[in-house]
Amino acid sequence: MKVVICGKGGSGKSSISAMLAHEFSDMGKNVLVVDTDESNTGLNSLLGVVSPPDLMEYLGGRAAVTEKIMKAAPDYASAKLLDEGIDINSLPEGYYSEKNGVRFVSVGKIHEAGEGCACPMGMLAREFLAGIRTSGDDVVIVDTEAGIEHFGRGIDAEADLVLMVVDPSFESVRLAEKVYGMSEHSGVPVYYILNKWEEMYSKEIRGNIGDPSRIICVINHSPEIIYAGLTGSIPESVPAEITGLADSVLHLSGKQEE
Repeated sequence: MKVVICGKGGSGKSSISAMLAHEFSDMGKNVLVVDTDESNTGLNSLLGVVSPPDLMEYLGGRAAVTEKIMKAAPDYASAKLLDEGIDINSLPEGYYSEKNGVRFVSVGKIHEAGEGCACPMGMLAREFLAGIRTSGDDVVIVDTEAGIEHFGRGIDAEADLVLMVVDPSFESVRLAEKVYGMSEHSGVPVYYILNKWEEMYSKEIRGNIGDPSRIICVINHSPEIIYAGLTGSIPESVPAEITGLADSVLHLSGKQEE
């Protein structure tokens, strides 16, 4: 199963990705978290691991990957960056971190000013997700960059379902409505996680996100989660809402396979 988690910046998607990964691991699942956000550098801390070298470095770095892409011109999308598919148990040695049954891979980061756009990383992310083999108890969780650029890159098309984190902000609600429309085109179902929730927000959020029947999780406003995130961690005890979310994701994935 491959799950993409998206949302606007600050909505809480990275904290939810990390908590969900730990919950799936506690369920006995074989978990891989893939960081496709080229700018955010905190996901590894939330998972409690040292950030591994970028997967792009395994392929020779940005220059080597860009050269492969340019050789495929004008059909850049046809560039083959990875020689063969891999699975969670055969990730390149030295290019992933692991703790408590959760493996972590970072596709690539922008490390210096002026080094160029993130397009090569986006292409590598899509090919990696398309090629990684999953079976049985395998769960791949993809934490994307803020916004909707990942839809343009086609990353979401490689998932079984998309979870969008919606926080109580005008931008987040508008983005949720747009993502719902884009999911209709991609064919990959989108479900909503309402985060930092208080009941006073109900009318404005539920009435403006495209399809409120696709809300599968409501995470109440939690000072504990917010403080943990501020310190680069997640709460020691996973909130009950996350356990329910994991169950719902497994149920929905099973429906997709029927």
